[in-house]
Formats: sequence, structure tokens, C-alpha cells
Amino acid sequence: MKFRCEREILADVLATASRGATNSGGTSPVLSGVRLDVADGVLTVTGTDLELTIRASVPVGSDSTGSAVVPARLTADIVKSLPAGSVEVELTDEQMMIRAQRSEFSVRPLALADYPTLGEPSTEPFTVPAADMADALRQVVRAASPDEGRVVLTGVLIAADDDGVKLAATDSYRLAVRDLPQGSLMRSGDQVLVPARALNEVQRLLGSAEEMRVHLGELDAVFEIGDVRITTRLIKGDYPNYRNLIPASYPNTVTVGRDALLEALRRVRILAQGTTPVRLLLGADQLQLSAITTDVGEASEHLDASYSGDEMTVAFNPEYLAAGVDAVAGDEVVIAVIDPMKPAVLRGAGHDEYLYLLMPVRVP
Repeated sequence: MKFRCEREILADVLATASRGATNSGGTSPVLSGVRLDVADGVLTVTGTDLELTIRASVPVGSDSTGSAVVPARLTADIVKSLPAGSVEVELTDEQMMIRAQRSEFSVRPLALADYPTLGEPSTEPFTVPAADMADALRQVVRAASPDEGRVVLTGVLIAADDDGVKLAATDSYRLAVRDLPQGSLMRSGDQVLVPARALNEVQRLLGSAEEMRVHLGELDAVFEIGDVRITTRLIKGDYPNYRNLIPASYPNTVTVGRDALLEALRRVRILAQGTTPVRLLLGADQLQLSAITTDVGEASEHLDASYSGDEMTVAFNPEYLAAGVDAVAGDEVVIAVIDPMKPAVLRGAGHDEYLYLLMPVRVP
């Protein structure tokens, strides 16, 4: 098997598929590789760890067909390091030769027979606008938990009701919920729990796309963006009833410029070392941020704001607070509070399709 491709294009397709491969051989070394298939002038590169599969295709110059499995990270690094221009790849049972200008590499392939057989989607797809989904994933996926000890919290719930589709994620300290108007994408009452890791890869690819095709099956979900297909196993388990966490009303609200608040948080967080929270003093037409780290120092900053409610101080994990402010849309963010010990809700002013709920931190 032999093919030619521009260095930049080949490096991109290898890097994309390699994110599906395992980082180490483990009990199945072949899963640390990517499978290369050439047929009809198209190279298809596949990486999988059996939970997540990423397959990417690109046209190449070739008059032959064939398949091989090669080390994922090593091959991607080699191609990325080559000089710009055409790259020639030649594969035999014993070695893979990679040539570009005066550079030449030889890499030993992995066992093709040991690579798992991967099936095709079993359901009909529905199509969603890429821009809408990219924005929703940007806002929601950040709230999923990285802790594999609670597997259901590592996923994003996609659920349909009569009003549309909701995406929700929580790590038990914060909750992000986004409404999508496309109620016809799923039947009302249907829901799936998709690993956040897979949706991070989907989000990465949506930037330049116009639309995405989605297949939702009993055990897996398939996302097709251009010439890339991402397949992931769904998470099984009962997701927490997050709706019960969202209060019906808030007596205290502050409205402040989003960018100004992000900049102030960036500065004040310098003194919020270790587990030190950032305190928000809510008062008449101003918002004061402060951080106090014993034996180190303290920082404070005042912001112009519009406030309605009782004067109070509420404290939050600075990283989680900054993530919520960054996620909301619009020029202003509205922070709604009941009292210093109950969850607060962040929204973009005039953007009720998204909310970010954040648990406060107790301070003396």
C-alpha cells in the first residue's frame, strides 16, 4: 500500500484520529495504534479505545488499496515534524516508510489482525446546525465531572421534552443547563447520557462545520461532522434530578459587565491560593470582589453594578465562578442569590436559554 498526501492535511487527520486511541498499550497494545485504510483514492484513519472511536477520511494520491495499523502518537509526531509539502507513505507487512524531501523514517506496524472490527451506525440520523450545538457544548460540557468514581456525572444528559431539547451536566458542585429549540430531534421523553470526553471531541470539530449528523442508538451515539465520525458508548445509569436543584425565584440579583467581571476575577484570583474562595460583597450599585489568604495577603476590586436585594457577602470557588461567567452569553451577567448558603444562578442578561448554578463556599 502506497499513498501521497500534503503534510499539513495528513498531520491533521492523524492527530484527529489518534485522540481516539489509547495513550498506552495496556492489555491490548494494538489499541495504541491507528488503522489506515486506503481505497478508491481515500485514506481513512481510525483510532479507538473501544469506548470512543474517531474515524477521519481524506483524499490521497494512490492507485492501490490496503490496510495497516501503525503506532498512533509516533506516526502523528513524525508527520507533524516533516517539512511542508508532499509526504509519501509506503506500507508493507514489515515496515512503514514515511518520506518527505530529504527526510525518511521507518516504523514497524502493529498487528492488523488484532485490531477490533467496528460497525456502522444502526439508526437513521438527524441533522442539527453546527453553530447551535457548538455553543451549547461550550457552555455545558465544562460542568461535567472528571471523577470516574461517579460515572454518571462524567456524562452530559441530552433529554427531550415538549419544549425542545435540554443539555445538562453537573459535578455536584455546579450545574449547567442549556435549552435547544429543536424539539423534533428526539421524541419527547427520550434521553441519553453521553460521555463528556466524546462531546469535547465533537466540540473541537464543530467550529468550521455548517451542520452535524447524529445517530442515537440503544448503546452508542454517532456524531458525523464533515469527513470525521465520532462514535461513543453511552453511559448507563440514573442521572440526578437536577430540576429540583433550581429555585423558582431569587430575591437578590446583581447585573454586571461580563468582561469586567472576568478581568476582576483574573486579578483577584492571584491571592485566592489553595482552597481560598473569592468573596462577593453585594450592595447598592456596586459589586466588590475580594480574596484573603492567611499569611500571604489579600486582594479586592470594586465593579460598577446594578443590585436589587439585601446587602450580603457570598463566596465561591474562583475557578468554578470564572468558568460560569465565561460560559454565559451577552455583554452582562446576572448573578441571582437567595442567601450565602444556597446555590446561586448565573445567566447572560437577556439570554434565558442557559443557566449555570453554583454552590457557595462557607466563610467565617
